[in-house]
Amino acid sequence: MMKERTLSIIKPDAVTKNVIGQIYSRFENAGLKIIAARMVHLSYADAEKFYAVHKNQFFFKNLIKFMISGPIMIQVLEGEDAIAKHRKLMGETDPKKADKGTIRSDFSESIDANTIHGSDAPKTAAIEIAFFFPEMNIYSRYSITSGTP
Repeated sequence: MMKERTLSIIKPDAVTKNVIGQIYSRFENAGLKIIAARMVHLSYADAEKFYAVHKNQFFFKNLIKFMISGPIMIQVLEGEDAIAKHRKLMGETDPKKADKGTIRSDFSESIDANTIHGSDAPKTAAIEIAFFFPEMNIYSRYSITSGTP
């Protein structure tokens, strides 16, 4: 197993429902550490830039409209196989197809308002993390007693 980082975004629907803490508990219970976090309200231009990879998709305009509809909580997660763990916690994009007990199954209303975003690969994670957090604002956490992560 490999220690890695991933970007996670709790989307406006979940922020409005006040379930940030419940979602954070799931991250921590899965062995992921939150090493950077902040709440933002994306501008239209920033949302377009972040989701540019989807620009030619039929859902792009609705995605941007949704992502700017309210504040989002953005965090960097770190841990063994962080990307795969986070994606398993999220569940399928369509909450109707998501396994019971996943974040999307428990909190999402629809495929459009699907609660959470997560990086899909190490290269994507590095790009997405850099979009929101300069390296100086990311803090790996070490055990006080052992001095190791």
